[in-house]
Amino acid sequence: MSNAKKNLIYHRLQTAAHSLRKAADRSVLAASGLTTAQAAVLSIVESGEEVTQRQVAERLRLNESAMTAMVTRLIKLGFLKRRRSETDGRAWQLDVTEGGQAALKDLRGPFGEINAAVDDMLSEEEIKTLTRALDKITKRFGGG
Repeated sequence: MSNAKKNLIYHRLQTAAHSLRKAADRSVLAASGLTTAQAAVLSIVESGEEVTQRQVAERLRLNESAMTAMVTRLIKLGFLKRRRSETDGRAWQLDVTEGGQAALKDLRGPFGEINAAVDDMLSEEEIKTLTRALDKITKRFGGG
């Protein structure tokens, strides 16, 4: 039996990811009214580079229909706006509004708390090892 199978690696990764996502969603939702997925969209758009909806979907590994629904919701909430791309007349650029910037500011606390909890649980070397392992898994299975 392989070490991965013996140690239930797939199950443990799923359980850890689910637990972390649920905890983050609760904290982020309470602070801003947004989900972590919506917060990720805002963060990517605010990153300073001009991005299209398609580029955000690619970075988050989401299909375009899911991204369209999320962007539409964020626009209705007043956190994002669309404008025609200056370089491609068919594409729409996304911009974070003042409301979106305020929401992102509200998210610093919850994400800071989550990162602090991980820092409390794991040593610096364990975090480096985990990061390398997760990056390898992501790359191997098509995410990088």
